[in-house]
Formats: sequence, structure tokens, C-alpha cells
Amino acid sequence: MTFAIHASGAARVAIDETVPALVHDLIASRVTGGDAALWGPAAESEASIRLGWVEAVSVSRPLVAEIAALRADLQAKGVTRVVLAGMGGSSLAPEVIAQTAGVPLTILDSTAPGQVLAALDEGLQNTALVVSSKSGSTVETDSQRRTFEAAFRDVGIDPLERIIVVTDPGSPLDVSAREAGYRVFNADPNVGGRYSALTAFGLVPSGLAGADIDELLNEADASLLEVAIDSADNPALRLAAAISATSPRRDKLGLITDGTHINGLPDWIEQLIAESTGKDSTGILPVVLLPVSPELDAKPSDLQIVRLVDDANEFHLRERHEGEILVSGSLGAQLVVWEYATAIAGYLLGINPFDQPDVESAKVAARGLLDARPAPTAPAFVENGVEVRVSDPALAASGTVEGVLDALWAALPEDGYVSIQAYVNRLDVPQLQGLRELVAADSGRPTTFGWGPRFLHSTGQYHKGGPAQGVFLQILERTDVDLEIPERPFTFGQLIEAQAAGDAGVLAEHGRPVVSLTITDSSADVLTLFEAAQK
Repeated sequence: MTFAIHASGAARVAIDETVPALVHDLIASRVTGGDAALWGPAAESEASIRLGWVEAVSVSRPLVAEIAALRADLQAKGVTRVVLAGMGGSSLAPEVIAQTAGVPLTILDSTAPGQVLAALDEGLQNTALVVSSKSGSTVETDSQRRTFEAAFRDVGIDPLERIIVVTDPGSPLDVSAREAGYRVFNADPNVGGRYSALTAFGLVPSGLAGADIDELLNEADASLLEVAIDSADNPALRLAAAISATSPRRDKLGLITDGTHINGLPDWIEQLIAESTGKDSTGILPVVLLPVSPELDAKPSDLQIVRLVDDANEFHLRERHEGEILVSGSLGAQLVVWEYATAIAGYLLGINPFDQPDVESAKVAARGLLDARPAPTAPAFVENGVEVRVSDPALAASGTVEGVLDALWAALPEDGYVSIQAYVNRLDVPQLQGLRELVAADSGRPTTFGWGPRFLHSTGQYHKGGPAQGVFLQILERTDVDLEIPERPFTFGQLIEAQAAGDAGVLAEHGRPVVSLTITDSSADVLTLFEAAQK
């Protein structure tokens, strides 16, 4: 089975009404043929250099043998652990590939100093680092690379033997890495980061970790004809219509993993869709759910459920999940179909699915704070060790954490959503992700959860460029743990603090309500947050 989709309710109506026109206008074959004019004149120049992903399977075939040879060489040198330093598309695709294959791959997509230290402390003697960045200028990845280079040298290991670079040809990182003598894999520069799952960015780290990337490419290859033909049965056309063309439009997409063999796919889909469609005050907001999430009982009218299952053709699933979109298939097929469907959804929404015009604003704000180093702003108040800061003083009028949350929910529009953003060491407080379920129940609206700064390379575009529907709850930590960044005038602790403050500032400038809660005792203060949300 490559890919199967079954839709009912409003999603089925959208398919029936929309797909015939997509077939008539030859949309699938035009995407496959690299027709950059498909998304309109304003998008044509960007689209012309961003459609390489339709040929990724054939372009990536030669990588399989190269990656296998390098893995054997590293194993012969005693390397048993692979760490990936990458953000957004550079980490989310390898994460789902490795998790689904059941192979260990340490993902380092955080600037929390405790998390970076944990990646260093697990054992450098048997570790290889993959540095993955299209440009090489990504501040998180550059900082992680510098730190690992120094750490390898400190224990007598030549970094040239342990660091592998994945980047675009001719990028600053490509030039500097080759000059230094590092092993470099180049990806197709005509593929944007979030569409790069089947390029070197997805394949090198997961293949070095032990995933069968040859089989993954075979799975993807088996689905290419299905998505390329202009047919009413084309799964990408059907999926695109189902997620973007309901009337009235359901602009939030609840993603549930329910019995499928694929692990972590919703997080990859979240970035692909949110960053591709969240612009020009429109878009589709992915909301990663559990099979028991409050939204499934509340059934908000603007939320369309997509359930990732083992077999979408099973009748009992169709019967039990009326009104939902059921999808199933191999991982390779899922990657291909969702990429096609997202690009076609952009066509249906009238936006350019290949740019990210609002991502840079948070980066600029963070860099400005790192340069200026302003004194920390005083909290509006402190309760039980939790420091409270707000974008609007009215949000803090109650003087309690519970009251601040109530005020934030009260600022929600009828079609709004809550975004929880946790700039913490998630290895210390993984239970914090459970706050999402409590907030969804307490606020009565779809709620997203993102680990910072990871989400800045994912849903961060939607927050600023999508509809002005969101309210934002930041959770930060005050800790004595910090780590210097070699040859940089700031530490990891200062970096993550600037990233949080910078994004909060940009959100506030866009008129989005923001509450920032800083915890000073992770275990005790997380309990305070849970209690406040439950009340």
C-alpha cells in the first residue's frame, strides 16, 4: 500500500467540488513538470527555484551508497551514536524517519544550555555530529557546531573525523567546511527546507543512524505516478482539497496518530503546512492532538480532523470517524503526498507556498537583543516563584497566574487558537507538553504546543503571517546552567532568552496578546502552571 485517503462530511464535499477543476486545469502534472507560474506572477521567481523536490527521489539515489559507506567507516572508528544539529526541515524529517525505523538519532534543535550539555555529556568518544543547514548561517546550528568542535578537541578527537556537514552547494557553510577539510554532502539548492525530507537533509542523518533509506526512497518512488497524473483519484489532489477547500473553511487541522506504524509524522506535517500556508493573513494551522484530546469532544466548527491510521480503507474506521479525513500509507508515500498536497493547497488558497516572509522578523529581533543586551524587564508580578510578564498590562490585572490565563483566554476571538511556546530544557520537564491538553480544555479552543526555539522554524511563520487569531503563552526558565559558545560574545542561555523575548516583541507588534511565564524551580513551578490551567 502506498497511500490511501478516505474523507467524509465537509472534507468529502470539498473533494467532490474541487478536484474536478484541479484535474481539468492539469494541476498535478504542472507541479510535476515544475511549472513555476502555477502560483501567480508574484510567486513565480521564488517557485522557479523551489520545485526541485518533485525530482528528489531520483536525485537522491546516489546518496544511498555514499551514506552506507560513511556509516561503515564511522562504525569502524567506534562511532555508535549520531547527533543531528539542525532546525526546522533539517531536523523534523530525519526525526520521523529515524523514529519510524526504530534507530537512535539524537536531535539537537534547541539552544537551552542544559539540553546542549546533555548532548555533549552522553559520550563524545563514540559520537558523530551531523551539522545540517541550507545556508550555514542558522544561529542555533552554528552555535552547536562551534561547541562540538571545541568539545571534540578538548578530549583529543579531531573534529574532521567526527563532524559531517549537509548544506547547499556554494553556501558559506559549504565553502568554509570544505576549506577546513570536513566531509560535506550537498543537497539540491532548488528545494526549500520544509520540502527537503527526501534530499540529503533528510537522508544523511537518518541513514547514518541506521535507517533503511533505500527502502524509504523505494516507498516514495512507488507513489510518484499517483501524485503526478491528472486524475480524480490522485491522492494529493484529494488531500489538498480536503484540507483547504471546505466551505465554510476549516482553517485548523487536527492531526492525530492512531494506530499507524509511523512515529512523529504530525510534527513534520505541522511545519510543512504552517510555514507553507501561514501568510497574507490566511493559512492552515496544524494542531497536533492525542486520540483523547479535548478538541475531539468540543468539535469546534473550524477544526478539521486528520487521522493517521494503519489502513484508511477499513470500514470500521470510516464508520467510527465520520467527518474526519483518514490517511494511511508507507512513510515514503506520506512524505511525497503531503508535499504535493501542501503545494496544491497553496494554489487553492492563492498564496506562495515556498516563501516564509515573516520568519526573519523574530531572528532580527533576537539578534538586536543580543547586540544591545538591555536590562531584563521587571515582571508584572511573581506568584509562587513564577514571574509573569505581559504584552498588555490589562492581562495582569488579577495579580494571579490563574487570572492571567483567564484574561488571555478572554482575548481569544471566536475563531481563535492558543499557542503554548516552551523555551526550556525539554529533557528536564517533558511533562510540560501535557499542559496543552489542560489549556485546550480550559480555553475551549484548539491549542498548539511548541518547544522553543524549534517552533520558530515551524509554526513561527503562521503566528505572524497567518490570520490574527492567536493568543500566545510563553514559558521560560530561570536556571544557573549556562554554556559559552566558542568565539561568540553570548552564551546559550543569553541566546535562548533573546529568542523568546524577540519573538514576544514581534508578536506584540503584530497586535497578538502575549503572556510570558518564567519558572524558577522547574518541578514545583510546572505544577503551579498545571493547577492554574485546571482551575
